[in-house]
Amino acid sequence: MVESIEELARRAAPACDSWSVRALEERSEQLCVRQDVAEAPARAQDRGAMVSVVKSGALGYAATSDLSEGGLRAAFAHALAVAKAAAGRSLIDYREAEPVATRARWASPNEKPVETMPLAERFTLLREVCASAKVGDSIVERTATLWSIHTEQQIVTSAGGCIDQVWDQLIPNVKVVASANGDTQTRSSAGQYNGFCRQGGLEVLEVAGFLEDGPRVAREAIELVHAPNCPTGEMDLLLMPDQMMLQIHESIGHPLELDRILGDERNFAGTSFVTLDMFGKFQYGSPLLNVTYAPDVHAQFASFGYDDDGTPAERRHLIKDGILVRPLGGTLSQLRARKLRPDIEGVATSRAVGWNRPPIDRMSNLNIEPGTSKLDDMIASIGHGVMMKTNSSWSIDDSRNKFQFGCEWGRMIRGGKLAEVVKRPNYRGISSSFWRSLSMVGDASTFKVMGTPFCGKGEPSQVIRVGHASPACKFDRVAVFGGGA
Repeated sequence: MVESIEELARRAAPACDSWSVRALEERSEQLCVRQDVAEAPARAQDRGAMVSVVKSGALGYAATSDLSEGGLRAAFAHALAVAKAAAGRSLIDYREAEPVATRARWASPNEKPVETMPLAERFTLLREVCASAKVGDSIVERTATLWSIHTEQQIVTSAGGCIDQVWDQLIPNVKVVASANGDTQTRSSAGQYNGFCRQGGLEVLEVAGFLEDGPRVAREAIELVHAPNCPTGEMDLLLMPDQMMLQIHESIGHPLELDRILGDERNFAGTSFVTLDMFGKFQYGSPLLNVTYAPDVHAQFASFGYDDDGTPAERRHLIKDGILVRPLGGTLSQLRARKLRPDIEGVATSRAVGWNRPPIDRMSNLNIEPGTSKLDDMIASIGHGVMMKTNSSWSIDDSRNKFQFGCEWGRMIRGGKLAEVVKRPNYRGISSSFWRSLSMVGDASTFKVMGTPFCGKGEPSQVIRVGHASPACKFDRVAVFGGGA
């Protein structure tokens, strides 16, 4: 499908200032074994194209699932009519966003394609992982899942550009529920809703430790069901990467989206406490905080060569040594923002969830760079505190400022040593003051590459896949609370 679009698009395109076509085809498969019983595979396939037209400085979009020349011609006609209707009413002159002329190809790693393992064998693997989690009578539910996605996309432009990109993504997960003494606890391998997300094929299972995760997750579920609630009070907090992922996502990623800062999301997903005048001077976190937009990380969930506008993607600091440097804003948002602040910068992060949605500013790979502290030294530095792993709940206000998060698993730290496991560990804070309390950042040995397939934004809604990588991080004097507090 993708290879045939360029010729058809060039024949179907109307006379206008500029145009583009973004054609996409995606196939996915979700497998689940619950209580050692295989459920029916959930498979989906989707294909279509979004066309854009700039006429008299205004922009029009239209989408179609008819990928014939006639279908593209009809979509172009609709987009042209929209652009003509919007002429003279746009916030910016879209002719300032020159169409890309690049011809390139990019593909994610895929050492062991999923389809090389027959379906029966994939289910056998899942049954083995699920069965391995039955380590005691208190285990009341066990689930092993495997979600694979293959995506092909081509962007064609009036300037002669043609960019092909191919993604293969894998999301394995193990979830176990334990019940005893009137309590029930859930433990998962990397988050009840997210899993361990990477680009690639079956080699991702090895990196994730998926085949060995069942017994570990089950033992930790049993441990939790017999553990006391996390105590309440102000104490030091050591967050591991699978919780840092959510912390980065909610209190750095969403607040730094440039279209949100410009007001686009107010009536749906909220605004941001960040304003344009903060860039270049605002102390977002302690000097240890270095946050990068990193589309080049090997096998990370949202790595790519070009965003959905065709802009080349390059690693950039968003926060450097604690200072806010640049927003998550693509080409069009940058044009809008520069009307208010001419020196504003951005990154190649315009992305769409599918062929029938226009690209908007989205998180892609958003990472905290490793520091220099070893995990043992971080633990040793804590007189009274708690380590938390794996997000289980989240709440944040509509300016992405005040938050509270809950984790699946906690462990007290006393006198610089790990102590008892605690359940229902939670913490709360305010974004800027929380990040300024960052006192130690783990070295590369604590760094993990993760992600989530469920980042929601936009009207109509777009639930997109993002990547987050982080080392372990220590925060001083955080408000911690336990079950019922």
